[in-house]
Amino acid sequence: METKKNPEADLNRNSGLYFVIGLALILFITWRALEHKSYDVNTDFVQMLDVQSDLKEEVPITEQIKTAPPPPPPAAPEIIEIVEDTEEIEETIIESTEMSQETVIEDAMDVDDVEVGEEEEEVSVPFAVIENVPIYPGCEEIKTNNERKACFQKHMQAHIIKHFRYPASAMELGIQGRVHVQFKIDNKGHITNIRMRGPDNTLEKEAARIIAALPQMTPGRQRGRNVAVPYSIPINFKLE
Repeated sequence: METKKNPEADLNRNSGLYFVIGLALILFITWRALEHKSYDVNTDFVQMLDVQSDLKEEVPITEQIKTAPPPPPPAAPEIIEIVEDTEEIEETIIESTEMSQETVIEDAMDVDDVEVGEEEEEVSVPFAVIENVPIYPGCEEIKTNNERKACFQKHMQAHIIKHFRYPASAMELGIQGRVHVQFKIDNKGHITNIRMRGPDNTLEKEAARIIAALPQMTPGRQRGRNVAVPYSIPINFKLE
């Protein structure tokens, strides 16, 4: 006796259809997961202050000052009397100051009596090649020129650090940078011809103030005579 199967009880009959439906459902879920986007919730808000001015300008009440009109001018006399001019006027004679060929100069000056003064010309020698550099106060005991240069630069740095003050206005605005300062030590040891170049006028003024506070020095010498020595140094203004 053969066993007969009911075709409606066959579980493999619609397996292909179920596989396709499941695969489509998985692909749809995967596509939606990839396309899903999330947005940050913005909790910031802008505060706006609307201030309405209730101030009313009060115009002061002024009073016009009434002044009396000026008096009328005096009336002309009805009868005009003519008076004859009998007074004699002395004429002023103006003599000519021009000289002619007949004019004789009595007090002539001799050529030998004229003194000719020689104007001393200021000579400038760069700091790097001068025979004897300017001596900063405190470096007098040093003998060699190279050691005097090192002592000069050391005291310059110490002077800048001691007198340095950052301008308050530049600090508030965040202005910083390097100011290049050039000046000259003249043949008498004074600081002259200070020139600055920097990013802001306030920083340039502060750099000029620091250099102007330098003390008088022993002037530099070249071939046995005092000469002017130009010098340049950068001053860095930096906010930390």
